[in-house]
Amino acid sequence: MTRFVAGADRAQSTLLPESLDDWVDESNPVRVIDAFVDALNVAELGFEGVKPAVTGRPSYHPSSLLKLNKHRVIDKVVWIDFGINT
Repeated sequence: MTRFVAGADRAQSTLLPESLDDWVDESNPVRVIDAFVDALNVAELGFEGVKPAVTGRPSYHPSSLLKLNKHRVIDKVVWIDFGINT
């Protein structure tokens, strides 16, 4: 992904825990979202910005934004299930 804002490498070693992937439980829904969105061809689905412009500030890749959106939707549903307003 050139000309996009680069996210942190989840396999990169950090102080504690050893990698960012260690922070996310294997049963966490974010893993399903990550695998699902990675399997999508966002260009074929009509997402704009898949091919970044050569000018201006680098943007976020549409698949990264879609992952964030889907995680927020699931997070909101969980908060509603517990009766907590956000």
